[in-house]
Amino acid sequence: MADPTDAPEPKPQRPQVDRKARFQIPPYRPSKQPPDERIKNFDEVYHLFAGDIARIEAERCIQCPAAPCQKACPVHNDIPGALWLLEQGDFNGAANIFRETSELPEMCGRLCPQERLCEGHCVVGKNALPVAIGKLETFTTEWQHANGGLPVITLPASSGKHVAVIGSGPAGIGVAERLVKHGHHVVIFEAWPKPGGILRYGIPNFKQNKAAVDRKFEELAALGVEVRCGVRVGDHISWEQVRREFDAVFVGVGASEGSRLNIPNEDAPGVISATDFLVRANLPPKDLPKEMREPLGAPRRVVVIGGGDTSMDCVRSARRLGAEEVTLVYRRTEAEMQGRVEERTHAQEEGVRFEYLASPVEVLVDGEGAVAGLRCVRMRLGEPDDTGRARPEPVPGSEFEIPAEMLVLAIGYNVDPEWGEIVPALTRDRWDRLVVDPDTMQTNLPGVFAGGDDVNGADLVVTALADAHRAADAIEAYLRTVIRQPDGEPRKLIGDSSLLG
Repeated sequence: MADPTDAPEPKPQRPQVDRKARFQIPPYRPSKQPPDERIKNFDEVYHLFAGDIARIEAERCIQCPAAPCQKACPVHNDIPGALWLLEQGDFNGAANIFRETSELPEMCGRLCPQERLCEGHCVVGKNALPVAIGKLETFTTEWQHANGGLPVITLPASSGKHVAVIGSGPAGIGVAERLVKHGHHVVIFEAWPKPGGILRYGIPNFKQNKAAVDRKFEELAALGVEVRCGVRVGDHISWEQVRREFDAVFVGVGASEGSRLNIPNEDAPGVISATDFLVRANLPPKDLPKEMREPLGAPRRVVVIGGGDTSMDCVRSARRLGAEEVTLVYRRTEAEMQGRVEERTHAQEEGVRFEYLASPVEVLVDGEGAVAGLRCVRMRLGEPDDTGRARPEPVPGSEFEIPAEMLVLAIGYNVDPEWGEIVPALTRDRWDRLVVDPDTMQTNLPGVFAGGDDVNGADLVVTALADAHRAADAIEAYLRTVIRQPDGEPRKLIGDSSLLG
């Protein structure tokens, strides 16, 4: 790959295609493990496309001049360009096109809600299944790793500037990779024992294998990115020291603080947050902090409360841990659920029971105070709330009980309020999210930027990447206005200081 400061080479013009003929090509999807097999392991559900089948599926793309799929992608992947090379058999070239606009194509191909983004805007999908863009993105990038690896990147000379990235999730990865390619020295601080943030600690293996996460950090290390794990800013290193040693800081700590139900007995043994449950279910103890290494046990009956993708991760993990009865409780109907249809389908195939229009009112406990079940009340939908969804209302006299030995809370996430103590000067909103300029991702503090879930709330991997791109561009511009003093004295500004806010 060329020096990032070089002008990109013009892409070859693609010839006109016979769109009518392409509409006649039948759709293909990669095979997947049968439900009765996959609940016995944590391997990925989907297999990769075979190369010849991937080429046929890519040929279903009618190469729309307007490329609505590309516009719908938050990082604007050149999807028609990648699929054109794929159908020609140039799998490597197709992977490189995805990499031009995404630092995480292996992950986005697996995790993005393509049905709402690129595939949801696919013209082919108006009359048939859309082109399997996500599965093809995963295929090309995994094929590239298995057949020679990524292209060699030539880095520019060192700029002498130092950037701290706090958090090694998608936003932190995107910022780090972009800035190191500009010659800056980047250090990622990660509180968990291993890097990856939500990619490692929040997403189960059956959706995203950990080998792909490991490879990403090997690639970053080869570029010169330094990762310091087990280092929590505000604890192991002070915020003041970070600001003193680095010219700019990017905060990408995510939103890991789980919401509470605020019902009786919520603190009973056997009630667990989704984060705690997922990391202990999906990772070996050696990859966890010492306080999280206690086994989950083998509950026969598990109830998960929530309606998003995290709740699907929890119910599906519970089945793989051997739970015989797994129930999801959601206060609205399936039509109001905001997670992926694919995830709900997989959960249903795997034997998860769904209790729609139900809301918890009390955790039931046994004689020793441990969880024995959940008391719920039936709900009905009323007028729309401020999100536009129908507001659920309790139905009087409709209470019922669900027996369980474990309850998992997956009802939403906020930014850890501890950041208000670590950096009191940072402007936050009422949910403790960091407030930034949407164009530059700069906070109210000069030289401090943020993006991803700690700005947006719990959101998508690709949304975090889009934030990272804006932040990296703004940090690069900011660094051109800053000089460091050899003795560590406060920085002086040169040139345009308009980025300082």
